[in-house]
Amino acid sequence: MEIEAIGKLLIDLAKVSIFDKLNDKQTLKKEEFLEKLPNFSKNAATFVTLTIDGNLRGCIGTLVPHSSLYDDITSNAIKAAFDDPRFEPLTIDEFNKMKVEISLISPIVEMKYNNFKELREKIIPNEHGVVLKIDLHQATFLPQVWEQLPDFDTFIYHLYKKAGLDIEKQTELPKIFTYTVQKIEEV
Repeated sequence: MEIEAIGKLLIDLAKVSIFDKLNDKQTLKKEEFLEKLPNFSKNAATFVTLTIDGNLRGCIGTLVPHSSLYDDITSNAIKAAFDDPRFEPLTIDEFNKMKVEISLISPIVEMKYNNFKELREKIIPNEHGVVLKIDLHQATFLPQVWEQLPDFDTFIYHLYKKAGLDIEKQTELPKIFTYTVQKIEEV
């Protein structure tokens, strides 16, 4: 099956999941869906991003595959719509205006480096998603975030901030992991 067809199915799956939750229905029949599309039963890591008029409205995902593509999409779509702590739960009016973007996450890889100058040379803007981790603090930005934060220093500063860390007060270098995404946008 071509990526365009799979992409449309993923977008539709996310939208129907959110619609069902909004309307307290269950129109999706998981077993029937997976019988027709067995590839959706393979484990995958995804992010579901919701926007309204180009503005972020919710974004939730997983970095490590631990459930089927079907379950990961449906779960992340519902969480992006109703459980993203930055936003109130999505309304029916907002549902009618929202656009869905799906990011299929590649395996994450630890980036070895000795200083930020070396890290700056290794990370590829607009291609790498980045996970920053220090002790129990962790945050990630999808590669798409480079569009809003194209400068390496600004990108890293905001990643520290998202992780609840002050870059000025950190004495140790964080663990850095990178990944790429296959992005599917609703048209």
